[in-house]
Amino acid sequence: MTTIYLIRHGQASFGAESYDKLSPNGELQAILLGQYFNQILKEAPYVVAGSMQRHQQTATLALAQCFPEVEFETDQAWNEFNHQQVFAQYEPRFNQPHLLKQDVENEINPRAYLAKIFEGAIGRWTGGEYHHEYDESWPHFKNRVESALQNLCDELAKTKPRYAVVFTSGGVISVVAGKLLELNPNRTFALNWAITNASMTTLRLVGNEPQLLSLNEHHFIKAENSQLLTWI
Repeated sequence: MTTIYLIRHGQASFGAESYDKLSPNGELQAILLGQYFNQILKEAPYVVAGSMQRHQQTATLALAQCFPEVEFETDQAWNEFNHQQVFAQYEPRFNQPHLLKQDVENEINPRAYLAKIFEGAIGRWTGGEYHHEYDESWPHFKNRVESALQNLCDELAKTKPRYAVVFTSGGVISVVAGKLLELNPNRTFALNWAITNASMTTLRLVGNEPQLLSLNEHHFIKAENSQLLTWI
């Protein structure tokens, strides 16, 4: 029976010219994740990562702490949706990421403000009326992720490794959890907002069907230094 760990990437560079790069804090999170894997994994896992830089960096840093000899596969089916476009279609000025960061930093409660923007932007993206305005619509993203999950499960059912690790993003993990829990889009993306950087969500494979065992585990970061916990 294979245990699958879905890993959200370490903290990226919110508001920078390129979001798709780990921050120094994100690098530390990835290292702590790898150290935790070194404690709990009894043998080398099968590993796949999305093609985004933050996925690749998290995978490389984590594996260096536990199984440096493991070569991981890259599959862009595990990539995140284009959150910058989703924000910009909701509020055009957010096409410049630093403006969103400025707005957030000027708020008394930055996280609550960003949550409000996120909810509105995701609501527009998933609502159905504006699918044609996005490079990747919500139905296409959902189908892509669900297909990636099923393809992975089919492959693991044949090869039967003890462990599999997928380095991906919060939106992807939310869609997987939402599918298994039969959630609507609003509830699915409520999960997205709660998923911590470098956290693990655990699935168990029965035959070629995944079952959700845990969501958003991050105790291994909190135990080391709670100041390292981030959600954006």
